[in-house]
Amino acid sequence: MSARAGWLPLRNAARTPLDAIPRQPWQELAAGVLTAVARGERVCALVGWRGSRSGAELLAVLADDEAGLLWLALAELEGDAFASLTPECPQVHLFERELWETLGLRPLGHPWLKPVRFPQRPGMDGAPEIGVMDFYRVEGEEVHEVAVGPVHAGVIEPGHFRFQCHGEEVLHLEISLGYQHRGVERALVEGDPRRRLHYAETLAGDTSVGHALACVQALEGLAGCQPSPRADAVRGIALELERLANHTGDLGALAGDVGFLPTAAFCGRLRGDWLNLTAELCGSRFGRSLVRPGGVGFDLDPERAERMRARMHAALRDVADAAELLWTTPSVMSRFESTGVLSRQDAVSLGVVGLVARASGLPRDVRASFPTGIYRFAQLPRAGWESGDVFARAYLRWLEIQRSAAFASEELAQLPAGPTRTGCPALAPESLCVSLVEGWRGEICHVVRSDASGGIAGYKVVDPSFHNWAGLALALRGQQISDFPLCNKSFNLSYCGFDL
Repeated sequence: MSARAGWLPLRNAARTPLDAIPRQPWQELAAGVLTAVARGERVCALVGWRGSRSGAELLAVLADDEAGLLWLALAELEGDAFASLTPECPQVHLFERELWETLGLRPLGHPWLKPVRFPQRPGMDGAPEIGVMDFYRVEGEEVHEVAVGPVHAGVIEPGHFRFQCHGEEVLHLEISLGYQHRGVERALVEGDPRRRLHYAETLAGDTSVGHALACVQALEGLAGCQPSPRADAVRGIALELERLANHTGDLGALAGDVGFLPTAAFCGRLRGDWLNLTAELCGSRFGRSLVRPGGVGFDLDPERAERMRARMHAALRDVADAAELLWTTPSVMSRFESTGVLSRQDAVSLGVVGLVARASGLPRDVRASFPTGIYRFAQLPRAGWESGDVFARAYLRWLEIQRSAAFASEELAQLPAGPTRTGCPALAPESLCVSLVEGWRGEICHVVRSDASGGIAGYKVVDPSFHNWAGLALALRGQQISDFPLCNKSFNLSYCGFDL
């Protein structure tokens, strides 16, 4: 591992003692973050807690995608305020707002300090009234405001979108979430340990396998536990099936948003085929109860594995027919191309991840840059595009469907022998683990910290939506307001994964 003064290099899902993480004043840590971001690294997480050494400690986790390394450093704050990094590094804008509302740590100079999820902090007389806040306004002749949500006409979760428009053109979109904050991170620490995996699987219901795997990887890292190759392969198959189901459903939803019913109807049914394959694997269409510490809760016999491969090939053939209709229909392409562009520069500035980043020309994929489990030995070709528009985000879904199906089929055909689950010892005390997983939306990050007795002292979840919602807001600038449903679906971000 390369050296860097004041920072600790760490592999994905590896453990480090807390005392091994370098400590430095906030000013030095902030300067290190800016230097790292300027050379192409990005902020995975900025986590805070009230420590025994000082009033508060802030942990910065940086990702170096080229080197496959995470860099960690701690800052000990004097008092309850620190100089905001947001004006120079927009990637941390939400992290700083979150630190202010959960720990009372004020980022001085933050340009738009307001609640993220409206929790009730210790010592507060009452929680902030959800949704009551200032919104940015564009002033000018014929400028008007359109407010959408948080109660929507469709069966979707609550979120508020406030558009500043001149005629039909969107000048600015501000997105406000936090209407269903569940306190999951606190429950992961203070709740019954027997429910920990249940909380992880339901952080974002459409990403049950992804979040469960991130949680289990962190626990295994803290315990020094290594799953068997067979368990790693089954986990990888389940993760790719989750990607296949959601990407296929999104292609159908994008078709529906432009009124193209053939693909919309086909993909709605085909999404169910991928979900049923997950049910064939573990009895749950969403992959619940599959990923467990030390391995997996279900095994595959050769006959079932071969049956799954046959059904997978049939589903892929049908998806290919449905997808091909999109790319060969001029009316669809006229709506997809050059709509909702997120430039590469804005994607870098905001630190977006996953498919959204890859559609804007950024090669960000945890499976390639920070591989764990089966991805250490069998990698998928990384798909990418440059245009950053709705078409790029749609077509990348189709490319990833093909590659995920080929990967899962190959793993089903050559499952390693051995047990599906091994025992996990107790967690190492006063240690920390950062676990990354490439969920179907993008990078899932779980930062888990143990206490002196080997219990969980702190748990931070960063869903890919936390990075990417601001990207949707920028993609709407200069668009027609009628393009919002299409742009929104091309990102397809999670409300509950953000609100936690």
